[in-house]
Amino acid sequence: MFNKFTMLCGALACTMMMANAPASAAGKEEQAVEAAVEKLRVVMVDPDLKQLEALTSKDLSYGHSGGKVQNQAEFIDDLKTGASDFVNIKLLDQTVKVVGDNAIVRHTLDADTNDSGKPGHVTIKILQVWKKQHGHWVLLARQAVRAAS
Repeated sequence: MFNKFTMLCGALACTMMMANAPASAAGKEEQAVEAAVEKLRVVMVDPDLKQLEALTSKDLSYGHSGGKVQNQAEFIDDLKTGASDFVNIKLLDQTVKVVGDNAIVRHTLDADTNDSGKPGHVTIKILQVWKKQHGHWVLLARQAVRAAS
């Protein structure tokens, strides 16, 4: 009887450990995506061209709330020239869902801007798709929509 009980406890412990392994692995991936999103937020405020390239895919599709869609080079060039200039960015109500080598990120972006020298403020809803490539998360797609008033 004791041996059956010991085996049952051992089997239960192994099952619980296996059940928690994917959750903790997913949690680590979600944290890695959150860290990449944060790095992107920082380099959009204080543009670092090498970091922007490293954090975005060569196949980037970057959609603005006004309908404009840019590729990686156009997105980076607008930040470099000041055509798109973020004074500060706050990301609110963020969610991250990792699905294999992809991640879906949603948040509200609240920012002060100075696009082409014209001060402004924007609050928009964002959907980002991140892709894990060569062990690193890169932004593959982004779409913004105006927040409901």
